[in-house]
Amino acid sequence: MSLPTCQNYIAGIWLPATSTATTPVFNPSTGETIAACPVGNTADAEAAIAAAAAAFPAWRDTPPVDRARVFFRYRHLVEQNFERLTALISREHGKTAVEARGDLHRGLENIEYACGIPTLLMGDTLENIARGVDCETLNQPLGVCAGITPFNFPAMVPLWMYPLALACGNTFVFKPSEKVPLTAIALIELLAEAGLPKGVLNLVHGGKEVVDTLLTHPLVKAISFVGSTPIAKYIH
Repeated sequence: MSLPTCQNYIAGIWLPATSTATTPVFNPSTGETIAACPVGNTADAEAAIAAAAAAFPAWRDTPPVDRARVFFRYRHLVEQNFERLTALISREHGKTAVEARGDLHRGLENIEYACGIPTLLMGDTLENIARGVDCETLNQPLGVCAGITPFNFPAMVPLWMYPLALACGNTFVFKPSEKVPLTAIALIELLAEAGLPKGVLNLVHGGKEVVDTLLTHPLVKAISFVGSTPIAKYIH
């Protein structure tokens, strides 16, 4: 029986990777191979970045209240699918059911935090901060952001990243660990169901070539990463 091959999510469409090379996704509890994850390449990453850049102007201009409503719906969908998601975390990572629930619950808290973005984005003003000088602070989105996540928390770490970046008006390219791509796919499917516009969040699978493209592309304005110290130094 052929294994399912993970697809990229670009401009609101699930697409096969342009590269045919893959790496296996294992169930650590049994040693069974449960899926194949694309190795990825520059073309895949550039397509995801281009989609995020094209979606940025309209998403930036979407009122924060409307952006927050997407995450209220997302929270509801994640809660509805909580046990299915935790079973998926256990299957591809090997966490116990209790650990998997903790992983997802901590991520869910970040979705809840993103729901408060209309208040969190408020700036400050102070009249006469110096003689004849007033101060006004505004919070503005950067543009395309990217997240590179590790294998050890398939839900929590990604949910540290893209909900807040998106709620603040940025667009996002998400590169999950090739060892645990299935949870990432399920989370993005639910966010699309919640009504996130096409292109605002894009998912691309891969390894070093994809990461290097995200790190060096001029349209990527910020990178979020969790992982080992050697890789963190490389990314920096």
